[in-house]
Amino acid sequence: MKRLIARLDIKGNALVKGIHLEGWRALPNHPNEYCHQYYLQGIDEIIYVDAVASLYNRDSIKDIIQKTTENVFVPITVGGGIRTLKDAQEILRSGADKVAICTQAVKTPEIISELANKFGQQCVVLSIQAKRNAKGNYEVWYDVAREKTEIDVVEWAVKAAQLGAGEILLTSIDAEGMERGMDTDLIEQVSKAVNIPVIASGGFSKPQDFVDAANLGADAIAVAKSLHYGKTNVQQIKQYAKDHQIIVR
Repeated sequence: MKRLIARLDIKGNALVKGIHLEGWRALPNHPNEYCHQYYLQGIDEIIYVDAVASLYNRDSIKDIIQKTTENVFVPITVGGGIRTLKDAQEILRSGADKVAICTQAVKTPEIISELANKFGQQCVVLSIQAKRNAKGNYEVWYDVAREKTEIDVVEWAVKAAQLGAGEILLTSIDAEGMERGMDTDLIEQVSKAVNIPVIASGGFSKPQDFVDAANLGADAIAVAKSLHYGKTNVQQIKQYAKDHQIIVR
């Protein structure tokens, strides 16, 4: 059963959207207004990503989470700026159901196991920012796609699953914000390599992208820009998926 997830990138108190995880532009309404609209449409989950937390050492978005949980009753994942067990605990106490970790996991992979042991594997999402290199392989980046590693994405996904990650948020930097379709090669490689759910993110442009990602093994598809700007809606995507024999929630 495939899930449709709304992804909201946050800067301060604003919902923002960029291209290739940079050049952020603020949208007019409070993030909660978007979340509540998606909830009424039938969204399965919400992902909040603090787009600048790792760069500027800012606190995570606890106030936004608390406001969202007042009128949105689906699982909420929050990422950005989570460096310690205490950070994760504060996010979960604010109303989130899962935490997504990226930068700190790259720096100290053992934090994945620490989080899983403390809060349960189902609470731990590894966020992977992936970019294709000149050789055609996918490398891990972090700090909102500003810092490059030489870590192979598929190998990192496998290692993270072994360390206790319960889910992977897989974002294609190349496709992010472009609305030209998702990186199907990336999705297929990672989905085949791990036995934990993969959330495909980056590049969604039309309902067919949901079908393509689902058929390649993604357990969930995260949509941002197309929802935020009203180019499609939750019901249209889910109905299209059902029409193409994809079982959705």
